[in-house]
Amino acid sequence: MRRTIATHCNLAALPMRRGFASAVPAARRLEGKVAIITGAANGIGREASLIFARQGAKIVAVDLGDARETVEGVKAEGGEAVYVKADVSKAGDCENMVQVAEKTFGKVNILFNNAGIMHGDDNGATDTEEKIWDLTMNVNAKGVFFGCKYGIPALRRAGGGSIINTASFVAILGAATSQIAYTASKGAVLSMSRELAVIHARENIRVNALCPGPLKTELLMSFLNTDEKKQRRLVHVPMGRFGEAQEIAQSALFLASDESSYITGSTFLVDGGITAAYVTPQ
Repeated sequence: MRRTIATHCNLAALPMRRGFASAVPAARRLEGKVAIITGAANGIGREASLIFARQGAKIVAVDLGDARETVEGVKAEGGEAVYVKADVSKAGDCENMVQVAEKTFGKVNILFNNAGIMHGDDNGATDTEEKIWDLTMNVNAKGVFFGCKYGIPALRRAGGGSIINTASFVAILGAATSQIAYTASKGAVLSMSRELAVIHARENIRVNALCPGPLKTELLMSFLNTDEKKQRRLVHVPMGRFGEAQEIAQSALFLASDESSYITGSTFLVDGGITAAYVTPQ
């Protein structure tokens, strides 16, 4: 005897078939949140500012250079943004960017410590000058420290939030093409992120290290200024190409959103498979 089972079907809970529009628009992933993004004038920071804003965040675009074009890009799409000029290696500038965020938008929910440099004279330990080491460490490592030092109290005041610190795949791998100060600074960001994640986990503050692989950004391409230099890197990347800043920004969006609510202290690799590879495809 055939049994008939009656069910109450919630149509809104069913996945939509491809080709059919949902009657209820999807909520934006960062709706109502305020994000500080350093290094926002170009590259990952600029892409993240635009993507975060499209997802509902209000943006504090921070850069030592001119990030007003980023702000105008956000506003052109109907978002809200403010530019703060800051040298992240200076405590006062980092304190000010947080104060501007709270004064302008009332709170801070997301802190994306993304600003970083790679100096052309960064070589091996025997060839790199102390001033290059200090400059790189001051921006890449101390800048993240200052961002967290002044940003964490603001996140507490907001009831918690997400910190994303840009490290690098070179914090995981060593390379025979030396960039000792950059590599050391990104290793510092990675270890700092893990410790901060543990310290603040029960304050509803998540801290993750975003580790991009080699990217087609102005910063890296100015360093890899010949086909030979580019190919020396690409031969080790299973996907066979440089990443795009937008791809890293999309990963940062996930870490900034509540979708990653159980992720903290992670080494979040977005690297085309380079750190997984022993031999790449032919």
